[in-house]
Amino acid sequence: WETTNMATSYPVDGMSPVRSGTTGADRPIIRHINFSDLIDALRLGWEDFKAVPSHAIVLCVIYPVLGIVLARMVLGYSVLPLLFPLAAGFALIGPFAALGLYELSYRRELGMEASAWHAFRVLRAPSLGSMLGLGGLLLVIFFVWVATAHAIYVSTFGNAPASVIPDFLTQVFTTSEGWRLIVVGCGVGFLFAAVALCISIVSFPLMLHQHADMADAMLTSMRVVAKNPLAAAEWGLIVAVLLVIGSIPFFLGLTIVMPLLGHATWHLYRKAIESPLTSSAHEVPETEREKRYAADFPSVLFPPYGRKHRYYDSAD
Repeated sequence: WETTNMATSYPVDGMSPVRSGTTGADRPIIRHINFSDLIDALRLGWEDFKAVPSHAIVLCVIYPVLGIVLARMVLGYSVLPLLFPLAAGFALIGPFAALGLYELSYRRELGMEASAWHAFRVLRAPSLGSMLGLGGLLLVIFFVWVATAHAIYVSTFGNAPASVIPDFLTQVFTTSEGWRLIVVGCGVGFLFAAVALCISIVSFPLMLHQHADMADAMLTSMRVVAKNPLAAAEWGLIVAVLLVIGSIPFFLGLTIVMPLLGHATWHLYRKAIESPLTSSAHEVPETEREKRYAADFPSVLFPPYGRKHRYYDSAD
């Protein structure tokens, strides 16, 4: 890994160095990656998780809670048929929810201090709006997937609730209708997962690291998948398997699986995209912070007050 801090100028007003409508020469350079790179990304992600385990668990404990709450709220319907779609759906929204983990991995790679509070510095990134936009899109895909999975179940078994786990498993695995549900559900779920993977495999780390906007980040992710289709498919399979394993004990395993995948996604981005390792670009150096006065209140509450056309060098 390259650890040299490169002197790069960054705009403080939220503009992105990777701008929309860039020419081919200005686009990020995509590397070829293979299965060994994926395993190495997981290894590095595990090292990050071991270095800051409590922070990762704090950030990701919402996943089991969210899964249980969603399972109990879905239309007042028996939750058993939707447990697997909900667990699989975490693959759709995971890249967005792991923003703080990318920040921690970024800081560790820079050799900087990585603590729980540093994870929330991602909220100060100039590209936060783009991250929220793509995150909202992934949430829409997630809810559409859950609704689609529910519709598939109802069309197969009707509205009769599956009250107990043994009866539900018998219904699914020992009947022709159950196997049809498995085949159709997995096929449709694969399409949802493929779409989410193509638009987000490196999008959020790219927006954090290079301040790309939403459109450019999605385009770059699609270029990564197009150049590395086999590796992308293998990564999707790894994510799916780990999420299923983590979801089996009432989603509690996700407190380990999600941090691992979040950290690993940062390292996957670093392997797939050729770019210098720079200092945290979205942190304005203390010596360059603009002085503000009481007379400026309340205009100072509305950025970008006094920040137009100002650039700072990350090496300052």
